[in-house]
Amino acid sequence: MTNRALVAGGAGFVGSHLSDELIRRGYEVVVLDTLLTGSRSNVEHLADNPRFTLVEADAADAQTAVDGPFDLVLHFASPASPPWYMKYPIETLHAGSTATEALLRVAERDDARFILASTSEVYGDPAVHPQPETYWGNVNPNGPRSVYDEAKRYAEAITAAFRRSHRVNTGIVRIFNTYGPRMDIRDGRMIPAFTAAALKNDPIPLHGSGTQTRSLTYVGDLVRGVLALADSDQPGPINIGNPREQTVREIAELIVKLVGSESTISLQPRPVDDPERRRPDISLARELLDWEPEVDAETGLAETVEWFRSHAKS
Repeated sequence: MTNRALVAGGAGFVGSHLSDELIRRGYEVVVLDTLLTGSRSNVEHLADNPRFTLVEADAADAQTAVDGPFDLVLHFASPASPPWYMKYPIETLHAGSTATEALLRVAERDDARFILASTSEVYGDPAVHPQPETYWGNVNPNGPRSVYDEAKRYAEAITAAFRRSHRVNTGIVRIFNTYGPRMDIRDGRMIPAFTAAALKNDPIPLHGSGTQTRSLTYVGDLVRGVLALADSDQPGPINIGNPREQTVREIAELIVKLVGSESTISLQPRPVDDPERRRPDISLARELLDWEPEVDAETGLAETVEWFRSHAKS
């Protein structure tokens, strides 16, 4: 019998890549997406595949919107970039709360493995570096970013509660800065924003001095890590990210180089609660999942830049 996977948020950037890989592995995939920030274009290449179904509905209605049973439930439904989750704050909180509970109840009903996409944002502006899963974080609970940070922290809490109290087979992955083809060039995150400006030879909008750091994970590496967790019995949380730390200025300059752009750096005001440093401790992923990233930033960004270039008029 063919395994079935429910991918909430499967028309999004990461969710669509997960859907591709699950189908490649022989799964029947049902994508559940409101298309608030996801896009049909991310999964249109799957439209004629008999093992793929797209259902346009809210994940909070998962128990009635899609027919089970499922073997695997993946919760990747949430706005994920600051401009989007600030534009849709209530929807973002809703994705972490009622949608998470509904998907957990599907997993409970079907005795399915449940994977929650959490985030490095649960660490806030970290006082511990690099960030291990044991670090509780430094999050402003009512700042402008809190709708995303706290939604994910609540989602982790209810997922852990369902594991303890309802014996649901859950796993939590904490995702660090991920990039690659199918990112929305308008979504305001660092890689799309820098690339969009570089392609037009416009100034690169760099917030702050550029000395703050990020650790970039290529989407293909992330998908491998998520599915390694799904294939295991580990509850997590487990960090999936690239421990290579780069300054934001270094990343901007690399993108300018890859584009072949004449763009200069334009310093902009630093957003409220913007983390100063971000780097995962991936000891658990290496030990428990035999996972680590394989794609270096230069290779992954070159592929991403070419994707943006070819889709610039889309």
